[in-house]
Amino acid sequence: MGTEVVVVRRTPRDAGEEADPVLITEAAPSYEEEHAARKRKYMLMMGLRFPCLILAGVFYHTWWLALLFVVLSIPLPWVAVLIANDSPPRKTEKVSRYEREVRQLEHREHRVIDG
Repeated sequence: MGTEVVVVRRTPRDAGEEADPVLITEAAPSYEEEHAARKRKYMLMMGLRFPCLILAGVFYHTWWLALLFVVLSIPLPWVAVLIANDSPPRKTEKVSRYEREVRQLEHREHRVIDG
């Protein structure tokens, strides 16, 4: 007679413990996380514009440095809006389509007679 081995696996739910979250490294960030990151980038870039204009006023005696800060502050709103409205590209998914085999109804040639 053989001996039987019974394996009982306890799940955290059975033991009254909390389950550890599963780490998925290939998963894309959620929409909320991505939106929050884009808002942070937008606020940072728009926040840099005001200090650039202040520094342009502080360095007004050095015209080229003041001009540099003004030139840097001009495209910041445009770039900030582009970054804020940008979203990651959609995933390309292979669409499952039904493809049927093409069969001929008749295998003989049809001759056309001019008459």
